[in-house]
Amino acid sequence: MAAPRLGHPLLGLGLGLRTVHFDHILKHWPAVDWFEIISENFMDSAGRPRYVLDQIAERYPTVMHGVSLSIGSTDPLDFEYLGKLKRLAAETNPRWISDHLCWTGVLGLNAHDLLPIPLNEETLAHVVERIRIVQDFLERPLVLENPSTYVTFAQSTMSEWEFLTHMAREADCGLLLDVNNVYVSSVNHEFDPREYLENVPADRVVQCHLAGHTNCETHIIDTHDDHVIDPVWELYRLAHARTGGMSTLLEWDAKIPEFPVLHAEVLKARHYMSTLDHEPEAALAAASPRPTDDATRPVRGEGAAAKRAGAGVSNPIAYIVPDVT
Repeated sequence: MAAPRLGHPLLGLGLGLRTVHFDHILKHWPAVDWFEIISENFMDSAGRPRYVLDQIAERYPTVMHGVSLSIGSTDPLDFEYLGKLKRLAAETNPRWISDHLCWTGVLGLNAHDLLPIPLNEETLAHVVERIRIVQDFLERPLVLENPSTYVTFAQSTMSEWEFLTHMAREADCGLLLDVNNVYVSSVNHEFDPREYLENVPADRVVQCHLAGHTNCETHIIDTHDDHVIDPVWELYRLAHARTGGMSTLLEWDAKIPEFPVLHAEVLKARHYMSTLDHEPEAALAAASPRPTDDATRPVRGEGAAAKRAGAGVSNPIAYIVPDVT
C-alpha cells in the first residue's frame, strides 16, 4: 500500500452510512473498515440520527461527503452552509471532507443535482480560488470528486483529467476518484477511460468510489442502485495499481439491499487489488467499454426508445438528499 496522501490515512474498504442500516450496525458492529456519511443528512439533524452517528464515529473512522458545496457555481460561497459543515466536522472528527467538482444551484436555489462545468482556463481559475477559500475556512484540505456527466460544453478546452490535474495541484487539494463515474462519462462522451485513469495525478488521489449504474440504451446514468459491473471492477484494478492503493468506498443509494449484501460487494475489491503484470493486455481490454457489449454499452437504434421509457431512473442525488429529515 502507498503512503498516506496529503496527510490522510489509508482507511481500507468502507461503506456509505444509510439510515436503513442503522439497526443492523448498532446490533452487530460489522467488520467494516470505515463509513462515509452524506454531510447534508446530519448538518441540521439531531435526535436518533446524530446519536447513531456519534456511536458509529466512536468505533469506526468516518469521512464526510457533501453534495451541496457547489464549488463550480458563480454564486458567492455560502458561508452559512460552510459554517454548518465546519461545525459537524468539529463534532464528528472525520478523516476528511469531500464534495464534487460541479455546481448545484444558482441565485441561491439548490437544484439538488450535480451539474457539469465548462472545462477551460477561466473555470479553472474560478474553481481553484474558491477551493482555496473553502480550505482556509474549514482549516483542512478539501477532497473533490469527478462527477458523472451527461453533456459537454463547446467552451471546454481541456479534458476532465487535465482539469483535475491542474486543479488539484494549483489549489493543493485532494481527489476522490469515482471509477464508476469515469466509466459512465466515458460511455456517454465516448472517450477511453484508461486514458483518464493513466493521467489523473495518482499522488493526489485520497479516496475511490465504486457504484452500480443504469444503462438507458442511449446513455448511462449513475444511479447507485445495483452491483458494480465487471468493466468498472477492471478499471478499479487499473486505478489501484497506478495509485498503489487508496481508501475505497462502495456507494449504494437506491434499491438498497440488506447490509450483508452491501458488505459482500465492497469486499470484492480485494480481488482487484493487484498489479497488471500478470496479464496486462487482457485486463486493459476488459476495462474498455465495447460498442458490442450489450450489458455495458448503450445501444442506439430500434427499440431504444421503448427501453428508455421503462427505465424510470433519475440522478442519484434525488435519492441521497431525503435520507434524513
